[in-house]
Amino acid sequence: ERAIPGVETWDGETYRRSLDLPGGVGLVVLVASDDHVAARIELTSWSDLGVAVQRIRRLLDLDSDPAAVDSALGSDGALAPLVAAVPGRRAPASVDPYETAIRAVIGQQVSVAGARTVAGRIVEHVGRTFGETVDDVTRVFPRPEELAVAPDAAFSMPGARRDTIRRLAGAVADGDLELDVGSDPAVAHRQLLALKGIGPWTADYVVMRGLGHPDTFLTNDLGVRHALDRLGLAGEQGSRWAPWRSYAVHHLWAGPSEPSVPPAPERKQTHE
Repeated sequence: ERAIPGVETWDGETYRRSLDLPGGVGLVVLVASDDHVAARIELTSWSDLGVAVQRIRRLLDLDSDPAAVDSALGSDGALAPLVAAVPGRRAPASVDPYETAIRAVIGQQVSVAGARTVAGRIVEHVGRTFGETVDDVTRVFPRPEELAVAPDAAFSMPGARRDTIRRLAGAVADGDLELDVGSDPAVAHRQLLALKGIGPWTADYVVMRGLGHPDTFLTNDLGVRHALDRLGLAGEQGSRWAPWRSYAVHHLWAGPSEPSVPPAPERKQTHE
């Protein structure tokens, strides 16, 4: 439901997406089986193979230790049933923290379907073509320097949100915002909050999903708050689940829930 047209596809069995890599572009095809994920990678330059594999592993959180996470979170009485229901749950991250940040801003105050449409239009206007179409993967996500100067026609959204996206992309392009693998999460969080239009939820989400930080709790997320209410933990700030708070968030999101609620303003957003 969240796959950006042109950049990625999911048919219920296979996930495909383009990658913008140091030596060119790449196509990744992922298929999950019972005990592994098979990956097929097509690259412009094979020197990018290591980078592509690292991005896939980060996307799927394959370098975590699920047994350690389950042991810690499963010992908490409130989370124990959720952990037992889905043992080994991972906290998927991202192939590109910058892309995650842009997608988070696009998703502010719009539905999942709406965000997908808006992101697809941006990619269509600004994203470079992938070359030969491969299963509807036709473009790569726009680079920061490309999005920072994109025309108004590329943004089917309110002007304030458009300006936030340009501001965010420009900060990444200029090096004022460090969203790279290995970036200090605290520094990235501080730099994000310094940008007009970026609030605590977005900053937390980018650190958790974009940078793959294992210990970030989305205190202001509406879905998390509803889940905590159902568990009798209203007001909980997540400290009891350190150092695996990101995994706790995913268990709360995926647990028994009420019908989904469209994203609300920044301080009450659901995840995107």
